[in-house]
Amino acid sequence: MTRRRSERSERSAEPAPAAAREPARPRSRSLGLSLDPEDPRSLYQQLFDEIVARIGKGAFPPGFRLPPTRQLSDELDVHRNTVVRAYRDLEEAGFVESTVGRGTFVKQLPRASATAPPPIDTRAVEPAPHTIAPAPSLPWASLLAERATSEPIRRVAKRTRRPLFGPAIDLSRLQPGPDLLPTKLLTRCLEHVLDRSGGRALGYAPLEGAASLREQIALDLARQGVPASADDVIVTSGSQQALDVIVRSLVDPGDTVLVQAPTYGGALQIFAAAGARVEGLSNDAEGPLVPTAARGRPKLLYLMPNHANPTGGCISERRRRELVTWARGRGVPIVEDDYAEDLELDTLPTPPAMRALDGEVLYTSSYSKRLVPALRIGFVLAPEPLRPTLCALQHTASLGSSLLLQLTLAELLERGYGRAHAARMREVYRSRRDALVDALEKHLEGRIAVPRPARGVTAWLPLPSSIDLESLGETARREGVLVATGDLFSGARTDPEADAHGVRLAYCFEPEERLAEGARRFAKALEAHWPQGNASKRSKGPRAEGDAALV
Repeated sequence: MTRRRSERSERSAEPAPAAAREPARPRSRSLGLSLDPEDPRSLYQQLFDEIVARIGKGAFPPGFRLPPTRQLSDELDVHRNTVVRAYRDLEEAGFVESTVGRGTFVKQLPRASATAPPPIDTRAVEPAPHTIAPAPSLPWASLLAERATSEPIRRVAKRTRRPLFGPAIDLSRLQPGPDLLPTKLLTRCLEHVLDRSGGRALGYAPLEGAASLREQIALDLARQGVPASADDVIVTSGSQQALDVIVRSLVDPGDTVLVQAPTYGGALQIFAAAGARVEGLSNDAEGPLVPTAARGRPKLLYLMPNHANPTGGCISERRRRELVTWARGRGVPIVEDDYAEDLELDTLPTPPAMRALDGEVLYTSSYSKRLVPALRIGFVLAPEPLRPTLCALQHTASLGSSLLLQLTLAELLERGYGRAHAARMREVYRSRRDALVDALEKHLEGRIAVPRPARGVTAWLPLPSSIDLESLGETARREGVLVATGDLFSGARTDPEADAHGVRLAYCFEPEERLAEGARRFAKALEAHWPQGNASKRSKGPRAEGDAALV
């Protein structure tokens, strides 16, 4: 039996229940157009897409007159409002034009030129009059700036870009897997923003970020014990841009930046691009040691107190206070990178944020690990005197970020979706961590002390210094598992105790069964590089024990 959708439901564009959907019975006069009642798209969207497809194929050429709305609704056996809305959207999108009393006609769309200019004949010997003689390619390798050829940047450039999907098990990727992303929640918030704000949401965001998002970020941080007001927050394109604008604001070429060693490879790239001199601090069980030797006057101290990348180390409260006191006494700004914010997997108490100990600390984070990487939204909490400079440099780099995405995230946080999803992520990451660690313990057979991180999304395995890390990474790739070796996180001049000789394994991207298989493949790759002369089951040496204590 044929049912017609009510005028009200057509205007709302909400799909009707399956039993109430009007079955499409196209007739010959409908020009081959047909609507499928089982299609999840609304009827007017189906009609819009059908007509656009025929315009693109040339079946409806420029000047072609579409049937009147009443005629087409009768032929398709749908409510007239369905056709009216489809025609209206086609006109707004620029595919058709309507004239009262004449009808609706397909517009002439711009076409690419059928012919392209002929390529320059580089073999020509005699240049034609009034033309420039072809020249050999520019020597780009010799034209590169010195900073662009620094080791941290060259290291990334020579690594093959890994595909997002594929047969290899990815233990290197620090982002949630596709199965963990809150697609439906995000869609709901995105549609609400567009319905409420329309075209106003499709411009650039203010330099400091959308006011509603800054307010929600401040509330979210306060819940976690990080003091902040909306005025403190500057929204950035991920925490990477936050660190970049901080460094460009404070660091000149040749200035010294102190880091806990090893440290995040992306930070090393930023420091290298700024021409900074990077020095690493050695560690003990409580975190980076407070500098004692004369180091001049460093311009910046960069730390990851809660879950260091790559080692996963957590700085104790006592050491945090010591570092804050040292930095304040010497006028050295601290950057606190809390990239794994709100990802506590166990019930261990978290030391207070360094910003809670000193309001002058520059605190950065993002929503990539616990919500949606593609939003590319991070932020920095900055003292008032520094904010105008940070905003100006952010404008220099990007002119502004997406207001639509910022408003969508603000809506998601305001509705409480963010907290609920973060709680789910903690449960999933806890299960994935256990799956990876249990499998590593099984397949490594006691060679290495395998940590079980209390927070964050990675585990760090220290390795004997005789193992070539780059070669190990290639062997692991051939075995079908991708890992991040410690050479990606080194590059700073460090004290002898600071050691980046190990491998970082991430458990956020892959599901549990693939993590277990990835651990088996990695153990097989490691076996090929393990120092010869030891028994099959080897006890962990003192060096491995000492390194594991940092995790």
